[in-house]
Amino acid sequence: METAELDVMSFPAIHRQMRIAVVTETYPPDVNGVALTLRRVVEGLQGLGHDVFLVHPRQSNDATAGDPAHELLVRGMPIPMYPALKIGFPAKRALVKLWTSRRPDLVHIATEGPLGWSAIQAAKKLRIPMTSDFRTNFHAYSTFYGFRWMKSTIFSYMKKFHNATQCTMVPTAELKQTLAGLGFHRLMVIPRGIDTQLFDPARRSEALRRSWGASAATCVLLSVGRLAAEKNLNLVLKVFHQARIQNPDIRLVFVGDGPLKEKLVAQCPEAIFCGVQHGEALAAHYASGDIFLFPSLTETFGNVTLEALASGIAVVAFDCAGARQLISSDVSGILLPPQGESSFVERSIRLAQDANQRNRLGRAARQVSLENQWATVVKRTEAVMLKVLTDRTS
Repeated sequence: METAELDVMSFPAIHRQMRIAVVTETYPPDVNGVALTLRRVVEGLQGLGHDVFLVHPRQSNDATAGDPAHELLVRGMPIPMYPALKIGFPAKRALVKLWTSRRPDLVHIATEGPLGWSAIQAAKKLRIPMTSDFRTNFHAYSTFYGFRWMKSTIFSYMKKFHNATQCTMVPTAELKQTLAGLGFHRLMVIPRGIDTQLFDPARRSEALRRSWGASAATCVLLSVGRLAAEKNLNLVLKVFHQARIQNPDIRLVFVGDGPLKEKLVAQCPEAIFCGVQHGEALAAHYASGDIFLFPSLTETFGNVTLEALASGIAVVAFDCAGARQLISSDVSGILLPPQGESSFVERSIRLAQDANQRNRLGRAARQVSLENQWATVVKRTEAVMLKVLTDRTS
């Protein structure tokens, strides 16, 4: 088993244009961390001169026909509990035919569904090297959707899936260590990136805050992401309800949508539900908050944490995943021990009462984000892919 830490920046400089096939179950117009991150990586690789060909399911909200020169759209079916997204059907025969006529140098598989598994089989048949991403804790999600009994089966499948590739990219050193201890091989840490021109404290909008009923002095609690059981959003409600006892002027804003929305509205009609936001509107929502509450314990990274840091607002999160990698507790945010729900609530309420601390944490948070630009992340991804090709041919 390979567990030694590999320093991608120490790889020898290699200059080669690659033809890369990227296989994924999700891609924009889907709105989720995997899709949006992957688009950044794909566009970054193209910007470096690489030829990238996408393979993914056609989503129901995608009216475009696709670009046959750079994209293969396959059939899929809605994912249970996530009907807006589709899981791709196996497409081994189509991929073998495609990659025989237009052979990629490397196949990168971003998701572990049936489409991804068929891509592994096709690439094996054609002896094309592969890399993969470990982006979602599907085995952990099973606990929240009534499939706890399948957790070990799902995990075994994911280990078999990733160990079939020449390298699996993971977003944090913590996750790498965990997976290595569980039998995953050839792991490489590639962190997530952020667009600090889009997510910027300067996008704070007093007009938007007024629409929430917030004055300049009001503390706004913010939650951004899918409204789903695995996000532990009941803890956000607990913070809000207890904070209001001391400060009735406090506001709670949810940005996002998902299967838990109706339940959350019923539990907390005082909250403001803004739905899914994109681009500059999303950035304005972040920057117009005061405290970003992120109680999830199921993330592999949590892109929203980095977006909040870049927006210059104070973050309260558990000491795991991306938050652990990015935040120095009480310096650039507040980290609490996992499962320490009472501490999460207590520290969040204290922060809501201390504008000076919020401002100090927000300024330091912005500086953290400036060290995680997308250009650096894409270059690291490129270096890993080139190293895989070099090792394969040497």
